[in-house]
Amino acid sequence: MSTQTMPTDAVRWYGCPACRELTYGKRFDRSLRVCPGCGAHTRLTARERIAQLLDEGSVTALDDVAVAEDPLGFTDSRPYPERMAQARAETGEREAVTCVTGTLEGHPVVAAVMDFRFMGGSLGVGVGERLARAARVSLRTRAPFLLVTASGGARMQEGAFSLMQMVKTSQALAELDEAGVPTVSVITDPTYGGVAASFATLPDVIFAEPGARIGFAGPRVIQQTIQQELPDGFQTAEFMLERGFVDAVVPRAALRPALGCVLAAALGAKPAAPAAGPAGAGVRLVRDPAELPARDAWEVVGLARHQRRPTTVDYIRQLLEDFQELRGDRVSGDCPAIVGGTGRLDGRPVVVIGHQKGRDTADRIAHNFGMASPAGYRKAGRLMRLAAKLRLPVVTLVDTPGAHPGVEAEERGQAWAIAENIRLMTGLPVPIVSAVVGEGGSGGALALAAADRVLALAGAVYSVISPEGCAAILWKDRELAPLAASALRLDARDLLRQGIVDAVVPEPDGGAHEDPVAAGELLRGALTATLDELADIAPADLVRRRRARFGAFGAEERGAHD
Repeated sequence: MSTQTMPTDAVRWYGCPACRELTYGKRFDRSLRVCPGCGAHTRLTARERIAQLLDEGSVTALDDVAVAEDPLGFTDSRPYPERMAQARAETGEREAVTCVTGTLEGHPVVAAVMDFRFMGGSLGVGVGERLARAARVSLRTRAPFLLVTASGGARMQEGAFSLMQMVKTSQALAELDEAGVPTVSVITDPTYGGVAASFATLPDVIFAEPGARIGFAGPRVIQQTIQQELPDGFQTAEFMLERGFVDAVVPRAALRPALGCVLAAALGAKPAAPAAGPAGAGVRLVRDPAELPARDAWEVVGLARHQRRPTTVDYIRQLLEDFQELRGDRVSGDCPAIVGGTGRLDGRPVVVIGHQKGRDTADRIAHNFGMASPAGYRKAGRLMRLAAKLRLPVVTLVDTPGAHPGVEAEERGQAWAIAENIRLMTGLPVPIVSAVVGEGGSGGALALAAADRVLALAGAVYSVISPEGCAAILWKDRELAPLAASALRLDARDLLRQGIVDAVVPEPDGGAHEDPVAAGELLRGALTATLDELADIAPADLVRRRRARFGAFGAEERGAHD
Protein backbone atom coordinates (compact mmCIF):
# COMPACT_ATOMS: atom_id res chain seq x y z
CA MET A 1 0.00 0.00 0.00
CA SER A 2 1.51 3.31 -1.02
CA THR A 3 1.78 6.31 1.26
CA GLN A 4 -0.11 9.37 0.02
CA THR A 5 0.67 12.73 1.55
CA MET A 6 -0.56 16.21 0.78
CA PRO A 7 1.93 18.78 2.06
CA THR A 8 1.11 22.45 2.44
CA ASP A 9 3.22 25.27 3.74
CA ALA A 10 2.38 24.56 7.40
CA VAL A 11 0.21 21.46 7.59
CA ARG A 12 0.64 17.98 6.17
CA TRP A 13 -2.28 15.63 5.83
CA TYR A 14 -2.38 11.94 5.01
CA GLY A 15 -5.13 10.42 2.89
CA CYS A 16 -5.52 6.68 3.46
CA PRO A 17 -5.96 4.88 0.12
CA ALA A 18 -7.88 2.08 1.88
CA CYS A 19 -10.55 3.97 3.82
CA ARG A 20 -10.09 7.51 2.37
CA GLU A 21 -9.87 9.04 5.84
CA LEU A 22 -7.77 12.18 6.19
CA THR A 23 -5.41 12.31 9.16
CA TYR A 24 -3.38 15.21 10.45
CA GLY A 25 0.25 14.54 9.58
CA LYS A 26 1.68 14.80 13.09
CA ARG A 27 -0.95 12.41 14.42
CA PHE A 28 -0.18 10.03 11.57
CA ASP A 29 3.53 10.09 12.43
CA ARG A 30 2.80 9.54 16.12
CA SER A 31 0.81 6.44 15.18
CA LEU A 32 3.91 5.12 13.38
CA ARG A 33 2.28 5.75 10.00
CA VAL A 34 -0.65 3.44 10.70
CA CYS A 35 -4.03 4.80 9.61
CA PRO A 36 -6.06 5.55 12.78
CA GLY A 37 -9.26 5.02 10.80
CA CYS A 38 -8.83 1.51 9.40
CA GLY A 39 -5.50 0.34 10.83
CA ALA A 40 -3.82 0.04 7.43
CA HIS A 41 -0.04 -0.16 7.83
CA THR A 42 1.73 2.02 5.29
CA ARG A 43 5.25 1.26 4.14
CA LEU A 44 8.20 2.62 6.05
CA THR A 45 11.65 3.36 4.73
CA ALA A 46 14.57 1.36 6.06
CA ARG A 47 15.72 4.36 8.11
CA GLU A 48 12.26 4.88 9.60
CA ARG A 49 12.03 1.21 10.50
CA ILE A 50 15.44 1.21 12.18
CA ALA A 51 14.51 4.32 14.18
CA GLN A 52 11.26 2.65 15.29
CA LEU A 53 12.74 -0.67 16.39
CA LEU A 54 16.26 -0.02 17.68
CA ASP A 55 17.26 1.94 20.76
CA GLU A 56 18.09 5.57 20.14
CA GLY A 57 21.83 6.21 19.92
CA SER A 58 22.72 2.52 19.60
CA VAL A 59 22.82 2.20 15.81
CA THR A 60 26.05 1.74 13.84
CA ALA A 61 25.96 1.14 10.09
CA LEU A 62 27.93 -1.80 8.73
CA ASP A 63 30.53 -0.97 6.10
CA ASP A 64 29.37 -1.14 2.51
CA VAL A 65 30.42 -4.05 0.29
CA ALA A 66 31.72 -4.15 -3.27
CA VAL A 67 29.85 -6.31 -5.78
CA ALA A 68 29.51 -6.67 -9.53
CA GLU A 69 26.72 -4.16 -10.07
CA ASP A 70 25.78 -5.07 -13.65
CA PRO A 71 26.82 -8.70 -14.12
CA LEU A 72 24.81 -9.17 -17.35
CA GLY A 73 25.20 -5.76 -18.98
CA PHE A 74 21.39 -5.71 -18.92
CA THR A 75 19.26 -3.18 -20.80
CA ASP A 76 15.49 -3.04 -21.12
CA SER A 77 14.05 0.38 -21.96
CA ARG A 78 17.03 1.78 -20.04
CA PRO A 79 20.43 0.42 -19.02
CA TYR A 80 20.43 -1.21 -15.62
CA PRO A 81 23.13 1.13 -14.22
CA GLU A 82 20.85 4.08 -14.95
CA ARG A 83 18.03 2.45 -13.01
CA MET A 84 20.38 1.85 -10.08
CA ALA A 85 21.58 5.45 -10.14
CA GLN A 86 18.00 6.70 -10.13
CA ALA A 87 17.05 4.44 -7.19
CA ARG A 88 20.03 5.70 -5.21
CA ALA A 89 19.20 9.31 -5.93
CA GLU A 90 15.53 8.92 -5.00
CA THR A 91 16.05 6.90 -1.80
CA GLY A 92 19.42 8.06 -0.52
CA GLU A 93 20.37 4.38 -0.06
CA ARG A 94 23.04 2.31 -1.77
CA GLU A 95 20.87 -0.80 -1.99
CA ALA A 96 17.48 -2.27 -1.13
CA VAL A 97 18.76 -3.41 2.28
CA THR A 98 20.40 -1.43 5.07
CA CYS A 99 22.46 -3.41 7.59
CA VAL A 100 23.31 -2.09 11.06
CA THR A 101 24.23 -3.17 14.56
CA GLY A 102 22.45 -1.79 17.60
CA THR A 103 20.32 -2.73 20.57
CA LEU A 104 16.61 -3.43 20.92
CA GLU A 105 15.29 -2.86 24.44
CA GLY A 106 18.89 -3.24 25.57
CA HIS A 107 19.54 -6.50 23.71
CA PRO A 108 22.30 -6.48 21.05
CA VAL A 109 21.17 -7.25 17.51
CA VAL A 110 22.43 -7.21 13.96
CA ALA A 111 19.63 -5.91 11.73
CA ALA A 112 19.08 -6.13 7.99
CA VAL A 113 16.17 -3.90 6.96
CA MET A 114 14.74 -3.78 3.44
CA ASP A 115 13.38 -0.71 1.66
CA PHE A 116 10.69 -1.31 -0.97
CA ARG A 117 11.35 2.06 -2.55
CA PHE A 118 14.66 0.78 -3.92
CA MET A 119 13.66 -1.12 -7.06
CA GLY A 120 10.79 -2.82 -5.26
CA GLY A 121 13.10 -4.25 -2.60
CA SER A 122 14.32 -6.72 -5.19
CA LEU A 123 16.92 -9.34 -4.32
CA GLY A 124 20.14 -8.86 -6.27
CA VAL A 125 23.80 -9.52 -5.67
CA GLY A 126 24.14 -6.33 -3.62
CA VAL A 127 21.31 -7.33 -1.29
CA GLY A 128 22.52 -10.93 -1.02
CA GLU A 129 26.10 -9.95 -0.21
CA ARG A 130 25.06 -7.36 2.36
CA LEU A 131 22.77 -9.83 4.09
CA ALA A 132 25.41 -12.56 4.10
CA ARG A 133 27.99 -10.16 5.51
CA ALA A 134 25.57 -9.01 8.23
CA ALA A 135 24.91 -12.65 9.11
CA ARG A 136 28.65 -13.20 9.49
CA VAL A 137 28.78 -10.29 11.94
CA SER A 138 25.93 -11.90 13.86
CA LEU A 139 27.79 -15.22 13.81
CA ARG A 140 31.00 -13.63 15.10
CA THR A 141 29.36 -11.57 17.85
CA ARG A 142 26.55 -14.06 18.60
CA ALA A 143 24.10 -11.14 18.54
CA PRO A 144 20.65 -12.20 17.28
CA PHE A 145 19.99 -11.53 13.60
CA LEU A 146 16.89 -9.41 12.91
CA LEU A 147 15.48 -9.24 9.38
CA VAL A 148 12.78 -6.81 8.24
CA THR A 149 11.58 -7.73 4.76
CA ALA A 150 9.77 -5.90 1.98
CA SER A 151 10.27 -7.14 -1.56
CA GLY A 152 8.64 -7.93 -4.85
CA GLY A 153 11.08 -10.77 -5.47
CA ALA A 154 14.33 -11.43 -7.31
CA ARG A 155 15.96 -8.70 -9.42
CA MET A 156 15.37 -9.63 -13.05
CA GLN A 157 18.12 -7.37 -14.38
CA GLU A 158 20.70 -9.68 -12.79
CA GLY A 159 19.32 -12.93 -14.18
CA ALA A 160 20.54 -16.15 -12.55
CA PHE A 161 23.01 -14.20 -10.41
CA SER A 162 19.96 -12.89 -8.56
CA LEU A 163 18.61 -16.42 -8.21
CA MET A 164 21.84 -17.56 -6.58
CA GLN A 165 21.36 -15.03 -3.78
CA MET A 166 18.53 -17.22 -2.48
CA VAL A 167 21.12 -19.90 -1.74
CA LYS A 168 23.67 -17.42 -0.39
CA THR A 169 21.23 -15.96 2.12
CA SER A 170 19.65 -19.31 3.06
CA GLN A 171 23.01 -20.86 3.86
CA ALA A 172 23.89 -17.79 5.94
CA LEU A 173 20.78 -18.50 8.04
CA ALA A 174 21.76 -22.18 8.21
CA GLU A 175 25.16 -21.27 9.65
CA LEU A 176 23.45 -19.21 12.35
CA ASP A 177 21.19 -22.18 13.12
CA GLU A 178 24.20 -24.47 13.45
CA ALA A 179 25.89 -22.01 15.81
CA GLY A 180 22.78 -21.52 17.96
CA VAL A 181 22.40 -17.81 17.15
CA PRO A 182 18.77 -16.60 17.37
CA THR A 183 17.12 -15.30 14.20
CA VAL A 184 13.90 -13.30 13.91
CA SER A 185 12.11 -11.81 10.94
CA VAL A 186 9.45 -9.14 10.63
CA ILE A 187 7.58 -9.56 7.36
CA THR A 188 6.07 -6.35 6.01
CA ASP A 189 3.99 -5.58 2.96
CA PRO A 190 4.76 -6.98 0.45
CA THR A 191 7.22 -9.89 0.73
CA TYR A 192 7.19 -12.07 -2.38
CA GLY A 193 9.28 -14.28 -4.62
CA GLY A 194 12.91 -15.03 -3.93
CA VAL A 195 12.93 -13.14 -0.63
CA ALA A 196 9.90 -15.02 0.71
CA ALA A 197 11.40 -18.29 -0.51
CA SER A 198 14.71 -17.75 1.29
CA PHE A 199 15.76 -15.62 4.24
CA ALA A 200 12.37 -14.06 5.11
CA THR A 201 10.75 -17.35 6.11
CA LEU A 202 13.69 -19.26 7.61
CA PRO A 203 14.19 -17.54 11.01
CA ASP A 204 13.32 -19.11 14.34
CA VAL A 205 10.52 -16.62 14.98
CA ILE A 206 8.46 -14.93 12.28
CA PHE A 207 6.29 -11.91 12.98
CA ALA A 208 4.21 -10.16 10.32
CA GLU A 209 2.52 -6.79 10.26
CA PRO A 210 -1.27 -6.73 9.84
CA GLY A 211 -2.33 -7.07 6.24
CA ALA A 212 1.17 -7.80 4.94
CA ARG A 213 1.07 -9.84 1.75
CA ILE A 214 3.36 -12.88 1.79
CA GLY A 215 3.94 -15.52 -0.83
CA PHE A 216 6.07 -16.94 -3.59
CA ALA A 217 3.97 -16.14 -6.66
CA GLY A 218 1.92 -12.95 -6.70
CA PRO A 219 -1.87 -13.15 -6.96
CA ARG A 220 -1.97 -11.91 -10.56
CA VAL A 221 0.52 -14.57 -11.65
CA ILE A 222 -1.49 -17.25 -9.85
CA GLN A 223 -4.79 -16.15 -11.35
CA GLN A 224 -3.34 -15.99 -14.85
CA THR A 225 -1.71 -19.39 -14.47
CA ILE A 226 -4.47 -21.47 -12.91
CA GLN A 227 -7.48 -19.37 -13.95
CA GLN A 228 -9.10 -19.56 -10.53
CA GLU A 229 -10.61 -17.04 -8.15
CA LEU A 230 -8.52 -16.62 -5.04
CA PRO A 231 -10.07 -16.81 -1.55
CA ASP A 232 -10.66 -13.67 0.51
CA GLY A 233 -7.57 -12.51 2.33
CA PHE A 234 -5.36 -14.77 0.22
CA GLN A 235 -1.64 -14.44 1.12
CA THR A 236 -2.23 -11.88 3.86
CA ALA A 237 -0.43 -12.21 7.18
CA GLU A 238 -3.68 -13.28 8.82
CA PHE A 239 -4.21 -15.96 6.14
CA MET A 240 -0.70 -17.31 6.73
CA LEU A 241 -1.12 -17.24 10.53
CA GLU A 242 -4.16 -19.51 10.32
CA ARG A 243 -2.15 -21.92 8.17
CA GLY A 244 0.76 -22.16 10.57
CA PHE A 245 3.41 -20.18 8.69
CA VAL A 246 3.94 -17.19 10.99
CA ASP A 247 4.13 -16.96 14.76
CA ALA A 248 2.08 -13.81 15.25
CA VAL A 249 0.53 -10.87 13.42
CA VAL A 250 1.84 -7.94 15.41
CA PRO A 251 0.63 -4.33 15.03
CA ARG A 252 3.48 -1.91 14.45
CA ALA A 253 3.16 -0.26 17.86
CA ALA A 254 3.59 -3.67 19.55
CA LEU A 255 6.59 -4.85 17.52
CA ARG A 256 9.30 -3.52 19.81
CA PRO A 257 7.92 -5.14 22.98
CA ALA A 258 7.14 -8.40 21.14
CA LEU A 259 10.68 -8.57 19.79
CA GLY A 260 11.99 -7.64 23.22
CA CYS A 261 10.16 -10.60 24.78
CA VAL A 262 11.71 -13.02 22.31
CA LEU A 263 15.20 -11.59 22.82
CA ALA A 264 14.78 -11.63 26.61
CA ALA A 265 13.99 -15.34 26.47
CA ALA A 266 16.87 -16.10 24.12
CA LEU A 267 19.44 -13.91 25.92
CA GLY A 268 17.80 -13.10 29.24
CA ALA A 269 19.20 -13.13 32.74
CA LYS A 270 20.11 -16.40 34.38
CA PRO A 271 17.90 -17.56 37.25
CA ALA A 272 18.68 -16.36 40.72
CA ALA A 273 21.01 -18.64 42.69
CA PRO A 274 19.06 -21.22 44.68
CA ALA A 275 18.85 -20.86 48.42
CA ALA A 276 21.45 -22.61 50.54
CA GLY A 277 20.75 -26.27 51.12
CA PRO A 278 19.77 -29.14 48.85
CA ALA A 279 18.03 -28.48 45.56
CA GLY A 280 14.37 -27.81 46.18
CA ALA A 281 14.78 -27.01 49.86
CA GLY A 282 11.54 -25.47 51.12
CA VAL A 283 9.62 -26.73 48.08
CA ARG A 284 7.00 -29.39 48.68
CA LEU A 285 7.73 -32.25 46.27
CA VAL A 286 6.39 -35.59 47.43
CA ARG A 287 8.66 -38.46 46.41
CA ASP A 288 7.40 -41.16 48.80
CA PRO A 289 3.98 -42.67 47.91
CA ALA A 290 3.38 -43.40 51.60
CA GLU A 291 3.08 -39.65 52.19
CA LEU A 292 0.05 -39.46 49.91
CA PRO A 293 -3.45 -40.49 51.04
CA ALA A 294 -5.25 -43.33 49.32
CA ARG A 295 -8.07 -41.89 47.21
CA ASP A 296 -10.92 -43.25 45.13
CA ALA A 297 -9.59 -43.37 41.56
CA TRP A 298 -12.87 -42.31 39.96
CA GLU A 299 -13.11 -39.30 42.24
CA VAL A 300 -9.59 -38.28 41.19
CA VAL A 301 -10.63 -38.57 37.54
CA GLY A 302 -13.44 -36.12 38.26
CA LEU A 303 -10.99 -33.79 39.97
CA ALA A 304 -8.58 -33.91 37.02
CA ARG A 305 -11.41 -33.06 34.65
CA HIS A 306 -12.99 -30.33 36.80
CA GLN A 307 -14.10 -27.47 34.55
CA ARG A 308 -12.69 -24.84 36.90
CA ARG A 309 -9.31 -26.51 37.15
CA PRO A 310 -6.48 -24.15 36.07
CA THR A 311 -5.46 -24.54 32.44
CA THR A 312 -2.07 -24.30 30.78
CA VAL A 313 -2.78 -20.69 29.80
CA ASP A 314 -3.72 -19.87 33.41
CA TYR A 315 -0.40 -21.25 34.63
CA ILE A 316 1.56 -19.48 31.89
CA ARG A 317 0.00 -16.13 32.81
CA GLN A 318 0.85 -16.61 36.46
CA LEU A 319 4.29 -18.17 36.24
CA LEU A 320 6.04 -16.64 33.24
CA GLU A 321 7.46 -13.20 32.59
CA ASP A 322 7.89 -11.89 29.04
CA PHE A 323 5.86 -14.74 27.55
CA GLN A 324 5.61 -14.59 23.78
CA GLU A 325 3.31 -17.15 22.22
CA LEU A 326 4.69 -18.77 19.06
CA ARG A 327 2.27 -20.37 16.66
CA GLY A 328 2.22 -22.66 13.68
CA ASP A 329 3.95 -25.85 12.58
CA ARG A 330 5.41 -24.25 9.41
CA VAL A 331 3.76 -27.03 7.40
CA SER A 332 -0.01 -27.12 7.56
CA GLY A 333 -1.60 -25.09 10.32
CA ASP A 334 -1.82 -23.94 13.91
CA CYS A 335 -3.57 -26.14 16.45
CA PRO A 336 -5.24 -24.25 19.33
CA ALA A 337 -5.20 -27.38 21.52
CA ILE A 338 -1.47 -26.83 22.09
CA VAL A 339 -0.01 -23.49 23.12
CA GLY A 340 3.65 -22.67 23.50
CA GLY A 341 6.30 -20.02 23.36
CA THR A 342 9.23 -18.42 25.11
CA GLY A 343 9.34 -16.74 28.49
CA ARG A 344 11.17 -16.56 31.80
CA LEU A 345 10.38 -18.67 34.84
CA ASP A 346 11.82 -16.96 37.92
CA GLY A 347 14.37 -15.29 35.64
CA ARG A 348 15.30 -18.49 33.80
CA PRO A 349 14.63 -18.40 30.03
CA VAL A 350 12.50 -21.40 29.04
CA VAL A 351 10.36 -22.75 26.24
CA VAL A 352 6.92 -23.73 27.57
CA ILE A 353 4.51 -26.01 25.72
CA GLY A 354 1.20 -27.36 26.94
CA HIS A 355 -2.23 -28.72 26.11
CA GLN A 356 -4.98 -26.12 26.41
CA LYS A 357 -8.48 -27.41 27.16
CA GLY A 358 -10.23 -24.08 27.58
CA ARG A 359 -12.55 -22.88 30.30
CA ASP A 360 -16.25 -22.63 29.39
CA THR A 361 -17.99 -24.61 26.68
CA ALA A 362 -17.29 -22.13 23.88
CA ASP A 363 -13.64 -21.88 24.90
CA ARG A 364 -13.29 -25.65 25.08
CA ILE A 365 -14.80 -26.06 21.63
CA ALA A 366 -12.38 -23.42 20.29
CA HIS A 367 -9.47 -25.39 21.78
CA ASN A 368 -10.90 -28.77 20.76
CA PHE A 369 -11.05 -29.79 24.44
CA GLY A 370 -7.26 -30.03 24.53
CA MET A 371 -7.17 -32.80 21.93
CA ALA A 372 -4.32 -31.89 19.61
CA SER A 373 -4.13 -32.41 15.87
CA PRO A 374 -0.94 -33.37 14.00
CA ALA A 375 -0.30 -29.63 13.50
CA GLY A 376 -0.29 -29.22 17.28
CA TYR A 377 2.31 -31.91 17.83
CA ARG A 378 4.41 -30.60 14.95
CA LYS A 379 4.22 -27.12 16.47
CA ALA A 380 5.40 -28.57 19.77
CA GLY A 381 8.25 -30.33 18.00
CA ARG A 382 9.24 -27.14 16.25
CA LEU A 383 9.39 -25.31 19.59
CA MET A 384 11.46 -28.11 21.12
CA ARG A 385 13.98 -27.84 18.29
CA LEU A 386 14.09 -24.08 18.87
CA ALA A 387 14.82 -24.75 22.55
CA ALA A 388 17.65 -27.08 21.58
CA LYS A 389 19.13 -24.47 19.24
CA LEU A 390 18.99 -21.73 21.88
CA ARG A 391 20.01 -24.12 24.71
CA LEU A 392 16.85 -23.37 26.68
CA PRO A 393 15.18 -25.88 29.01
CA VAL A 394 11.73 -27.13 28.03
CA VAL A 395 8.75 -27.20 30.37
CA THR A 396 5.64 -29.06 29.23
CA LEU A 397 2.22 -28.98 30.90
CA VAL A 398 0.14 -32.04 30.11
CA ASP A 399 -3.66 -31.85 30.22
CA THR A 400 -5.50 -33.76 27.52
CA PRO A 401 -8.03 -36.58 27.25
CA GLY A 402 -5.93 -37.74 24.28
CA ALA A 403 -4.92 -36.83 20.76
CA HIS A 404 -7.73 -35.79 18.43
CA PRO A 405 -9.43 -38.95 17.08
CA GLY A 406 -10.76 -37.68 13.77
CA VAL A 407 -10.64 -38.41 10.05
CA GLU A 408 -8.72 -35.23 9.27
CA ALA A 409 -6.15 -35.97 11.99
CA GLU A 410 -5.56 -39.42 10.54
CA GLU A 411 -5.31 -38.03 7.01
CA ARG A 412 -2.61 -35.63 8.20
CA GLY A 413 -0.54 -38.25 9.98
CA GLN A 414 -1.50 -38.22 13.65
CA ALA A 415 0.51 -41.32 14.50
CA TRP A 416 3.55 -40.01 12.65
CA ALA A 417 3.40 -36.64 14.43
CA ILE A 418 3.18 -38.25 17.89
CA ALA A 419 5.96 -40.73 17.13
CA GLU A 420 8.24 -37.99 15.86
CA ASN A 421 7.76 -35.93 19.04
CA ILE A 422 8.56 -38.89 21.27
CA ARG A 423 11.72 -39.63 19.28
CA LEU A 424 12.70 -35.97 19.32
CA MET A 425 12.28 -35.66 23.09
CA THR A 426 14.40 -38.73 23.82
CA GLY A 427 17.38 -37.06 22.15
CA LEU A 428 16.84 -33.39 22.95
CA PRO A 429 20.11 -32.01 24.42
CA VAL A 430 18.45 -29.67 26.94
CA PRO A 431 16.63 -30.30 30.23
CA ILE A 432 12.95 -31.29 29.91
CA VAL A 433 10.52 -31.16 32.81
CA SER A 434 6.93 -32.30 32.27
CA ALA A 435 4.08 -31.74 34.69
CA VAL A 436 0.78 -33.58 34.37
CA VAL A 437 -1.55 -30.85 35.60
CA GLY A 438 -4.90 -32.46 34.76
CA GLU A 439 -5.59 -35.40 32.46
CA GLY A 440 -2.74 -37.34 30.92
CA GLY A 441 -4.48 -39.28 28.20
CA SER A 442 -2.59 -41.92 26.26
CA GLY A 443 -0.09 -41.14 23.48
CA GLY A 444 -1.53 -37.66 23.13
CA ALA A 445 -0.11 -36.92 26.58
CA LEU A 446 3.11 -38.89 26.15
CA ALA A 447 4.01 -36.81 23.08
CA LEU A 448 4.78 -33.98 25.53
CA ALA A 449 6.00 -36.08 28.45
CA ALA A 450 9.13 -38.03 27.42
CA ALA A 451 11.10 -35.90 29.88
CA ASP A 452 14.03 -36.00 32.28
CA ARG A 453 11.63 -35.47 35.16
CA VAL A 454 7.89 -36.09 35.11
CA LEU A 455 5.83 -34.47 37.85
CA ALA A 456 2.14 -34.85 38.57
CA LEU A 457 -0.18 -32.60 40.50
CA ALA A 458 -1.91 -34.49 43.31
CA GLY A 459 -5.25 -34.28 41.50
CA ALA A 460 -3.94 -35.39 38.10
CA VAL A 461 -4.31 -38.73 36.30
CA TYR A 462 -2.18 -40.40 33.64
CA SER A 463 -3.21 -43.51 31.76
CA VAL A 464 -2.97 -45.55 28.59
CA ILE A 465 -6.70 -44.96 27.93
CA SER A 466 -9.65 -43.22 29.52
CA PRO A 467 -11.59 -45.26 32.10
CA GLU A 468 -14.68 -45.07 29.87
CA GLY A 469 -12.74 -46.40 26.89
CA CYS A 470 -11.18 -49.18 28.92
CA ALA A 471 -14.56 -50.21 30.35
CA ALA A 472 -16.18 -50.20 26.92
CA ILE A 473 -13.46 -52.39 25.41
CA LEU A 474 -12.72 -54.84 28.22
CA TRP A 475 -15.99 -54.94 30.18
CA LYS A 476 -18.24 -54.06 27.22
CA ASP A 477 -19.93 -51.49 29.44
CA ARG A 478 -18.93 -47.81 29.73
CA GLU A 479 -20.90 -47.59 32.98
CA LEU A 480 -18.12 -49.60 34.61
CA ALA A 481 -15.67 -46.72 34.15
CA PRO A 482 -15.14 -46.36 37.96
CA LEU A 483 -14.04 -50.01 38.10
CA ALA A 484 -11.70 -49.44 35.16
CA ALA A 485 -10.26 -46.32 36.79
CA SER A 486 -9.35 -48.33 39.87
CA ALA A 487 -7.84 -51.15 37.81
CA LEU A 488 -5.74 -48.76 35.70
CA ARG A 489 -4.04 -47.30 38.81
CA LEU A 490 -3.93 -43.90 37.20
CA ASP A 491 -3.89 -41.50 40.16
CA ALA A 492 -0.78 -39.64 41.39
CA ARG A 493 -0.13 -41.97 44.34
CA ASP A 494 -0.08 -45.08 42.15
CA LEU A 495 1.90 -43.32 39.42
CA LEU A 496 4.58 -42.38 41.95
CA ARG A 497 4.69 -45.94 43.28
CA GLN A 498 5.13 -47.25 39.73
CA GLY A 499 7.91 -44.75 38.99
CA ILE A 500 5.91 -43.32 36.07
CA VAL A 501 6.21 -39.91 37.74
CA ASP A 502 9.22 -38.79 39.76
CA ALA A 503 7.41 -36.56 42.25
CA VAL A 504 3.94 -35.32 43.13
CA VAL A 505 3.09 -31.64 43.59
CA PRO A 506 0.53 -31.08 46.37
CA GLU A 507 -2.63 -29.12 45.64
CA PRO A 508 -4.69 -26.77 47.83
CA ASP A 509 -7.42 -28.42 49.92
CA GLY A 510 -10.24 -29.50 47.65
CA GLY A 511 -8.13 -29.36 44.50
CA ALA A 512 -6.31 -26.83 42.32
CA HIS A 513 -9.59 -25.23 41.25
CA GLU A 514 -10.33 -24.15 44.83
CA ASP A 515 -7.29 -21.86 44.95
CA PRO A 516 -5.70 -21.52 41.48
CA VAL A 517 -3.14 -18.94 42.63
CA ALA A 518 -1.86 -21.18 45.42
CA ALA A 519 -1.81 -24.12 42.99
CA GLY A 520 0.25 -22.05 40.57
CA GLU A 521 2.77 -21.13 43.25
CA LEU A 522 3.14 -24.76 44.27
CA LEU A 523 3.76 -25.65 40.63
CA ARG A 524 6.23 -22.77 40.26
CA GLY A 525 8.30 -24.03 43.18
CA ALA A 526 8.27 -27.60 41.88
CA LEU A 527 9.31 -26.62 38.35
CA THR A 528 12.04 -24.26 39.52
CA ALA A 529 13.49 -26.79 41.96
CA THR A 530 13.44 -29.53 39.34
CA LEU A 531 15.11 -27.34 36.72
CA ASP A 532 17.76 -26.47 39.31
CA GLU A 533 18.44 -30.21 39.74
CA LEU A 534 19.03 -30.60 36.01
CA ALA A 535 20.85 -27.33 35.31
CA ASP A 536 24.44 -28.58 35.61
CA ILE A 537 24.04 -31.92 33.83
CA ALA A 538 25.93 -32.09 30.53
CA PRO A 539 23.74 -32.50 27.41
CA ALA A 540 25.11 -35.95 26.60
CA ASP A 541 24.41 -37.12 30.16
CA LEU A 542 20.89 -35.69 30.04
CA VAL A 543 20.13 -37.73 26.95
CA ARG A 544 21.78 -40.89 28.33
CA ARG A 545 19.89 -40.70 31.64
CA ARG A 546 16.59 -39.86 29.96
CA ARG A 547 16.89 -42.86 27.68
CA ALA A 548 17.85 -45.07 30.60
CA ARG A 549 14.80 -43.83 32.52
CA PHE A 550 12.35 -44.89 29.84
CA GLY A 551 14.34 -47.96 28.84
CA ALA A 552 13.98 -49.37 32.34
CA PHE A 553 10.17 -49.46 32.44
CA GLY A 554 8.97 -53.04 32.54
CA ALA A 555 12.36 -54.57 33.35
CA GLU A 556 12.32 -56.96 36.30
CA GLU A 557 14.71 -54.80 38.25
CA ARG A 558 14.30 -51.21 37.30
CA GLY A 559 17.69 -49.52 37.75
CA ALA A 560 18.28 -45.96 38.84
CA HIS A 561 18.03 -43.43 36.05
CA ASP A 562 19.86 -40.67 37.88
